[in-house]
Amino acid sequence: IGAVWMMFHGVLLLLVRRWLKAPIFFAAVGSQANVGGAASAPIVASVFHPSLAPVGVLLAIAGYVMGVYGGLLCAALLRASYFVWH
Repeated sequence: IGAVWMMFHGVLLLLVRRWLKAPIFFAAVGSQANVGGAASAPIVASVFHPSLAPVGVLLAIAGYVMGVYGGLLCAALLRASYFVWH
């Protein structure tokens, strides 16, 4: 199941990158920020250029913030659907 999820992650990431016409840098760092977190995203960003390491940190922190609020929204929707169906 993990391999299928990672394949889905990669395909979706590349499709969105192409749709936005973003550089491959954002796809690589964004993927690493999602999968590896704030510890490894700056390392991937610094591979492209050393001054881009803070961008990796910011992408990872933005992912954490959106993930927290996305999780809270998901919990609220599930709670609301429970009361609707029961």
